[in-house]
Amino acid sequence: MIKTEKSYPERRLRGVLEELSCGCYRFVSLADKDQSQSSRTRLDRERLKSCMREMESMGQQAKALRAQVKRHTVRDKLKLVQNFLQKLRFLADEPQHSIPDVFIWMMSNNKRIAYARVPSKDVLFSIVEEEAGKDCAKVKTLFLKLPGKRGFGSAGWTVQAKLELYLWLGLNKQRKDFLCGLPCGFEEVKAAQGLGLQSFPPISLCYTKKQAFQLRAHMYQARSLFAADSSGLSDPFARVFFITQSQCTEVLNETLCPTWDQMLVFDNLELYGEAHELRDDPPIIVIEIYDQDTMGKADFMGRTFAKPVVKMADEDYCPPRFPPQLEYYQIYRGNATAGDLLAAFELLQIGPAGKADLPPINGPMDTDRGPIMPVPLGIRPVLSKYRIEVLFWGLRDLKRVNLAQVDRPRVDIECAGRGVQSSLIHNYKKNPNFNTLVKWFEVDLPENELLHPPLNIRVVDCRAFGRYTLVGSHAVSSLRRFIYRPPDRSSPSWNTSGEIVVNMEPEAPVKKLETMVKLDASSDAVVKVDVTEEEKDKKKKKKKGTAEEPEEEEPDESMLDWWSKYFASIDTMKEQLKLQEATAVDAEDKEETDSAEGPKGHMKGKEKTKAAKEEKKKKVQSSSGQVSEVPEKKKPKIDELKVYPKELESDFDNFEDWLHTFNLLRGKIGDDEDSSTEEERIVGRFKGSLCVYKVPLPEDISREAGYDPTYGMFQGIPSNDPINVLVRVYVVRATDLHPADINGKADPYIAIRLGKTDIRDKENYISKQLNPVFGKSFDIEASFPMESMLTVAVYDWDLVGTDDLIGETKIDLENRYYSKHRATCGIAQTYSIHGYNIWRDPMKPTQILSQLCKEGKVDGPHFGPPGRVKVANRVFTGPSEIEDENGQRKTTDEHVALAALRHWEDIPRVGCPLVPEHVETRPLLNPDKPGIEQGRLELWVDMFPMDMPAPGTPLDISPRKPKKYELRVIVWNTDEVVLEDDDFFTGEKSSDIFVRGWLKGQQEDKQDTDVHYHSLTGEGNFNWRYLFPFDYLAAEEKIVISKKESMFSWDETEYKIPARLTLQIWDADHFSADDFLGAIELDLNRFPRGAKTAKQCSMEMATGEMEVPLVSIFKQKRVKGWWPLLARNENDEFELTGKVEAELHLLTAEEAEKNPVGLARNEPDPLEKPNRPDTAFVWFLNPLKSIKYLICTRYKWLIIKIVLALLGLLMLALFLYSLPGYMVKKLLGA
Repeated sequence: MIKTEKSYPERRLRGVLEELSCGCYRFVSLADKDQSQSSRTRLDRERLKSCMREMESMGQQAKALRAQVKRHTVRDKLKLVQNFLQKLRFLADEPQHSIPDVFIWMMSNNKRIAYARVPSKDVLFSIVEEEAGKDCAKVKTLFLKLPGKRGFGSAGWTVQAKLELYLWLGLNKQRKDFLCGLPCGFEEVKAAQGLGLQSFPPISLCYTKKQAFQLRAHMYQARSLFAADSSGLSDPFARVFFITQSQCTEVLNETLCPTWDQMLVFDNLELYGEAHELRDDPPIIVIEIYDQDTMGKADFMGRTFAKPVVKMADEDYCPPRFPPQLEYYQIYRGNATAGDLLAAFELLQIGPAGKADLPPINGPMDTDRGPIMPVPLGIRPVLSKYRIEVLFWGLRDLKRVNLAQVDRPRVDIECAGRGVQSSLIHNYKKNPNFNTLVKWFEVDLPENELLHPPLNIRVVDCRAFGRYTLVGSHAVSSLRRFIYRPPDRSSPSWNTSGEIVVNMEPEAPVKKLETMVKLDASSDAVVKVDVTEEEKDKKKKKKKGTAEEPEEEEPDESMLDWWSKYFASIDTMKEQLKLQEATAVDAEDKEETDSAEGPKGHMKGKEKTKAAKEEKKKKVQSSSGQVSEVPEKKKPKIDELKVYPKELESDFDNFEDWLHTFNLLRGKIGDDEDSSTEEERIVGRFKGSLCVYKVPLPEDISREAGYDPTYGMFQGIPSNDPINVLVRVYVVRATDLHPADINGKADPYIAIRLGKTDIRDKENYISKQLNPVFGKSFDIEASFPMESMLTVAVYDWDLVGTDDLIGETKIDLENRYYSKHRATCGIAQTYSIHGYNIWRDPMKPTQILSQLCKEGKVDGPHFGPPGRVKVANRVFTGPSEIEDENGQRKTTDEHVALAALRHWEDIPRVGCPLVPEHVETRPLLNPDKPGIEQGRLELWVDMFPMDMPAPGTPLDISPRKPKKYELRVIVWNTDEVVLEDDDFFTGEKSSDIFVRGWLKGQQEDKQDTDVHYHSLTGEGNFNWRYLFPFDYLAAEEKIVISKKESMFSWDETEYKIPARLTLQIWDADHFSADDFLGAIELDLNRFPRGAKTAKQCSMEMATGEMEVPLVSIFKQKRVKGWWPLLARNENDEFELTGKVEAELHLLTAEEAEKNPVGLARNEPDPLEKPNRPDTAFVWFLNPLKSIKYLICTRYKWLIIKIVLALLGLLMLALFLYSLPGYMVKKLLGA
């Protein structure tokens, strides 16, 4: 539906889904009424229920899916809809057929020779037309096949007989309808009544209406046929069957693409039925292709069916229907495709005047071909003389043939019966390239490119005594990509008049700032390519007051290495992919709204998406890395490279800009090998190219300067003599490797093969990793063409037994080396002579530019004035100075030369994109698991010819070594900690607080403070120091931990873990497990700055609900403050359970050694003991103290009151006691 390119495929899909959901609901409602029938078995009832369930759910899914169909999701949704189709087909098939199938047997001498089986459901009659079987009451063509085991395999593919049958199967009461589908114009011959015979069915039918016809079969050509002979070719002929007649074409020897160019005429064909029925539904023509063998009977090669175009006597033989067009018919061999047939068939009615009315068979009888009539002029394609030039470069990786090695191969090219042979390679092992590079032959080809015959490439080995053995062959099915099309000289890329100035001042990095400062080439602050200089300029501008935002910390040049560049590039790649997705979605939404507005809107939408795509293309193509203008987040300026998420070949058309690779396949394909994959059939590769053009060539081509007629259209190709090359392979890392060990991990190492060189980096295997970082470079000396296929493999190291192959990737270095895209050494983004971005190529940009101009015969390069270069009519400007290691400035043309190279595709006539400095990602494949990716490998390859100046030392891409640090954490105090315990005597709330801390990944090295007992307010005082030594990778912001997984592990496994510090508060219990109270995890690279006081510290600091400045301990070095501690409550929500005052101090291992401190409160540099209140003790260790505390603090006033009351009572008692005596004394006057 999408391929036919009809407009709005998504609307049609929605319509189909709408219909499907309606149909499902209708079925459910019908089946619902039908459920109550008593005659059903249990199987029927259950099946009906299951069908109803499935249909109901399918209806709902179809309805839901309909809403999701958009322009960009059509393909995905179409796949889902195809699942519906499979499900419907499955449901429609009865699990238990209630009516047996119909068998038709052909007998001879009471022997069963052949049969056909017709499913009864296909011929079952129903009054409702939709419910009847598809072949019920129709004349059908049936092909009979061999019974039993003989019918299997290639023997059963040939047809034993062809029958035309009319079948009807129905209930007895419906038998009067059984002739309803017969063609008109017949009489029934009924049996005589009264003999007890029923009147139905008639004994025979007598046709009264018959028409006479002539069939003309125009057999023009077949292509890509099955190779039936051991030579890899066939001797094909075609047999055409129609009604009761058959005819054969002539046999063409040794070809897979026979051009028969023959018309077969079938005369006096009698067809029965009404004229209009025959016109609309003529009988089928069967065409079978056979291979003629000198001995034995012909081999069946394939079959196809066709319907003729019918012309009745009263119609004119004129366009548009006549003469008929040649069409391609797919040839099948069993279930597999086996080529195409290009033919046309016309069925002409012979009128009352006889054959005189038929269109004349014009065109000569071929006298040299005997009584063979060619295809008439109006039908056969218009032929023109074409010249096919063949570039013979060489043969690669030829496998043995019949156990003998290939030693003296030759290539034969054949197209449309003509051909050419290459020169002989005298010693394949020494030099597999051809001496004579270009040969040509002339051939008549159709003007219509779609009708071009395929071109066959065959490789034969010339053995002793003049024997030739076929090695392999390749069919180029379409010559379209090799047809030479003269360039359009009016196009803008050919416009060489006038100058086009391309200003290459690197404005992009400045554009990324929020202050859009325009740096002009004419202004005093010219942006230099060197990083530090450019930053000075930025800072100058900032000082002028144009920007008030905080300055981004600039990366120190000495700190940067290749990995900084790599990680910056990966970030850029991710940004670009996001941008691409966003643009695609935006364009989609626009198109949706526009198409809703109407056709005008739709056109606008199309233009918009086009513009958006162009925009996206431009953005993606400029691999400068400064693509996405993101004002919010400023990136430090680091030179970048291009990271390709796939192989380099996929972006540069397999580097087949002039040298193509053709896979050679094994000769005769046995039928048992039909299941073998294409890979297994490949026996080698032919390297070369083709150029097809009409013969009188435009004169301006041959008049061009330096035109060498021996090379024809292949001007300026390099020599194919052997050449020595230094190949430098950089392997960065592997990702998502397939586990090879029982523990679900692997111990990968790199193995590299090129020719006789085999490097196995076995001792540097990486233990228990599925994403290993290799960071290795390997130098190999190779000589092309003998050693040009580089294999980079990843093996799994095993202690015992052989190492297992995880996966490998193969790179054809020769195509890269000779490509015009210059894939030998990538063009860097900027030119620098020192530092992490040093220029790798032994040739400087000016030398490369001069070489490219010389090879492409381009006017230039003309340098001058400084900072300007002219190539053809393009002028490039850029920085003109460079800074060396000592900060000295020199004038140079390298920057502008590099600018021209980075825009080489803009140069008229010869321009093409040059390969940038890059890292490519290649899939790893394992021959034992074909087609399944076993992981991906990131690498790049540099190649340097040995006869040129030697390149410098390889780049150091070894993995960064983690730096040793020590984190000192002092826990000063806690506050507002939740109180967990109830006092034994008084029932008051208190907590016995201690703080636990560790770095993520080092839980076993956790450290605890001492316990602050019996805190009644939630306050705790500790003055306790933790020490955490760790190894840290600054670039990846990860802590590196090496440890053995188990006691049985052979070696340590390396883990990379985010740098996170965890602090927890606990309540200590003596007789039960300690109670967890709360925790906080601080990411040491970005954690909220601590509050100055406990009051200012709130829960929002940790949850991110409050704007808090984030700090990094690696930049700040020392941080002190209060942080909240959180825990989840019963409702799974965070709540504040305490606050901790801590100080974090980060030192490198060297600094820590110079300035040692003790753990906890120990020497050296001890912390003073905390001043804790007297409540912080344990009562059973100090009972007197606890009694003193209980009495003195808690019940002090109560005791004073009780004592005073007791004193009062005592005095009152004494008073009452002494009062009577005192009164007696007083009364008696004593």
